[in-house]
Amino acid sequence: MTHTPAPVILHLADADETARLGSWFGQRLSAGDCLLLEGQIGAGKSHLARALIRARLGREEDVPSPTFTLVQTYQADVEIWHADLYRLSHPDEVLELGLETAFDDAICLVEWPDRLGRHLPKGAIRATISLCDEGRDVMLDMGNRADLIAGLEQEFAVHA
Repeated sequence: MTHTPAPVILHLADADETARLGSWFGQRLSAGDCLLLEGQIGAGKSHLARALIRARLGREEDVPSPTFTLVQTYQADVEIWHADLYRLSHPDEVLELGLETAFDDAICLVEWPDRLGRHLPKGAIRATISLCDEGRDVMLDMGNRADLIAGLEQEFAVHA
């Protein structure tokens, strides 16, 4: 029987801490990794994704929200796909975007992953962000990524 670790809970005091978490992920994810970003509008999903993308690119870059384009791609050492699925009305529309192929070959950041339906990638990391006082709480379901869990414990004050 496989043991699935409990979700990791982080309290991020402000936008800078949210960006720090994004940068942290940006230095550790690799091709085939998918980070699902959940939370209400304004919770910080795009802010975290921008920081991750900029960290991976190694430079300051304009990283627009893909709210209207649905997908933005970036070429670092590995391709990065940033998708915002809020406007999708049916899960099969994901196929038209090419996300299923990107799940295998790129780092994928997906906002509003509930719109994926049955196309949810296996092994994805799930980050649920909620506003809390001046900051945010982030619940991370890391699956069986013990490497990332250990790194989070070293870098951030972790609460299981």
